[in-house]
Amino acid sequence: MAPRHGSDDPVPALWRELAAVLPEAVEPASWSGPRWWWAGPLDVEGLALGSLQALATAVSSASSRRVTFTSPGVAAAFASFTHLKINGRTPDGFAPLSGFRRAADGWVRLHANYPHHEQALLRALEVEEADDVDAAVRSRPAAGVEQSVTAAGGLAVRVRTPGEWAASEPGLALTKEPWIRFDTAAAAMPGRRAPRQGGLLDGLRVLDLTRVIAGPSGSRILGALGADVLRVDPPRIPELQDQHVDTGFDKRSAVADLKQPGIRGDLRALLSQADVVLSAYRGGALTRFGLDAASLKADSPALAVVSLDAWGDAGPWAGRRGFDSLVQAATGISYLYGTGEGDSWRPGALPVQALDHATGLGMAAAAVALVAARAQGMSGSAHLSLARTAGELMRLPTPPAHARKQELDVPLRTSPSDYGDLVFVPPPLVVEGRQLEFGVPPQRYGTSPLAWLQPK
Repeated sequence: MAPRHGSDDPVPALWRELAAVLPEAVEPASWSGPRWWWAGPLDVEGLALGSLQALATAVSSASSRRVTFTSPGVAAAFASFTHLKINGRTPDGFAPLSGFRRAADGWVRLHANYPHHEQALLRALEVEEADDVDAAVRSRPAAGVEQSVTAAGGLAVRVRTPGEWAASEPGLALTKEPWIRFDTAAAAMPGRRAPRQGGLLDGLRVLDLTRVIAGPSGSRILGALGADVLRVDPPRIPELQDQHVDTGFDKRSAVADLKQPGIRGDLRALLSQADVVLSAYRGGALTRFGLDAASLKADSPALAVVSLDAWGDAGPWAGRRGFDSLVQAATGISYLYGTGEGDSWRPGALPVQALDHATGLGMAAAAVALVAARAQGMSGSAHLSLARTAGELMRLPTPPAHARKQELDVPLRTSPSDYGDLVFVPPPLVVEGRQLEFGVPPQRYGTSPLAWLQPK
């Protein structure tokens, strides 16, 4: 029997967030390995271990199989993009204009990985060349940069202290939010499938309306567990290729223009046979297409709808664009990871995109738990946000003095793919003592039809 935990230091019991939909007698999934390895002012390891334990616990409860994990697997999965190699090439990370910039009275974090966000940033700063951005930001107050870039459709946030965020209106709006907020009700479920006994998530149909890292990393592991995952993206804003490769294992990729009535009809046909919808578009973006959580549940009460946003769905920042790096800056995490003294001080970042990956695991855990709850006649939806995950991290106890940075063994796999030879890390779960593996490498972006796979 694997140990309940890998050291004498407990892991945050994030699996308890599933209590609203999981059976009362559920036991948390066990794990093994070191408790600390990144080191730093926040318990990032605890967030990583706790979020994966939530998913492992949900899968174990739904499938009646023993699901465990190890800390080296967790560490590797949270850094999957770093370990990825595409034909020997290290993927491109942040674009040149993404990162911290000194403003007239503080610091801001910019995000310009996507071309349309870069153009919005340049317009807001009234410059034409990337080389002029530093000077433009330096001449303005940090709050002014945040306001003008956001108003132009770009992405910038002022680096705040934890206290400033906690006292702010968007911070206060999240005070009473749980990490995973469930909305459940009793409902009849005629004709709905459940994961087959002994098959983990075989037969489960997941419509993935998410982008970037959080949602796609969560649907990636659902695909590895056997679900038929179909990701659908808009044609006008393609996903970055390296990001697609990292999160594209064990899923199919389609492109659909929801502005076309015929496409919306095709999507509704998909939804009529879906079990889970994962959604990570800004608040209100899908409402006009009838794809918001309330509309989806009204059309199909048995559907499990799990939604994600950056800043929460209440408060003045609801509906605002955001990414992991920006949430770190706004909530005070970047301040806590700052280095240097006086004029040489600059903000820092977490060792990995932990908010993205932990929230993605939370989405996957919520989806599995909601599907399992259908057997008890319960229907529901769930909501998570990157900012709420940041709050969960910042509320964890400070790492103890004996926590030390250490290098863990990185499990690596190789596979040919449509994008060339890949080196990558496997899914961070162990099922009945056997390491879970990805079965299908990333397929070409946007090449799948809007249709579910036929049962074998």
